[in-house]
Amino acid sequence: QAIENQLKICGYKSNVDVVALYLARQGLRSIPSLSQFPRLRYLWINNNKIQDLTFLVKNYCLTELYLNNNELTDISGALKHLCSLQILFLHNNELKKLGKTVKELKGMISLQTLNLFQNPLAYDPDYRLYVIYFLPSVQLLDRKLVTQRERESALHLYNPKRAWVMQSIAFGKRVDTSLGTTVGSSRCTQPARRPIMPSGHEFGNNTNKVPFEDPEDAVLVRATTRSLMEFSSVDWNKVATCQERRLRNKAEEPLEKLTVQFR
Repeated sequence: QAIENQLKICGYKSNVDVVALYLARQGLRSIPSLSQFPRLRYLWINNNKIQDLTFLVKNYCLTELYLNNNELTDISGALKHLCSLQILFLHNNELKKLGKTVKELKGMISLQTLNLFQNPLAYDPDYRLYVIYFLPSVQLLDRKLVTQRERESALHLYNPKRAWVMQSIAFGKRVDTSLGTTVGSSRCTQPARRPIMPSGHEFGNNTNKVPFEDPEDAVLVRATTRSLMEFSSVDWNKVATCQERRLRNKAEEPLEKLTVQFR
């Protein structure tokens, strides 16, 4: 009856046209299957007495789902098919098992806003970091923005080996440089001193014994015959994952890269 009343209020003529249903504050204990609404995107069932979510088994298009203030104790097998979900409110229920709850939500690659506060599972000491690590697409958790520092802390806590690798990895390559090129950090402010070559001296000619006027020039020429290596590293904790790049609407800022050269 509650569903029929909403259809009349919204003026829907066909079940295929239904994209939103507001069933909040109806005192409902159960809801029949909503599979007749295949294009349903927005659903409010908050502030009822719902204990079972099997009625959502066919609603694959849902993007916003409000289940807060009910009597849910377990959501296993009820929500994992909702891959398009972006907003999910589950606060103020009776969810107790953090691992099972988060496992049910792992397939929601588009989930950005999630509320789980006022559930028994939220009193776990590592609750927030656990959710942040296993649900990386979530940007707003329990009405609080997820920070980069929290993501780094979660990575160190639940995957320390990967965190260590990401902090230590770098790329190296051989660089072609001409004689007199400065070697060292880019922070070096002193200009490069070009060695004074003696007349008739050919670079790389080991048979030429013409001495340099300054011994330091000879040392510099000898150094430039060696391979110059350039290593660049970045902070991999700040590199966005494929999911994060897909969810962001703004252009990605260039990464800060530290480059060191040596022979």
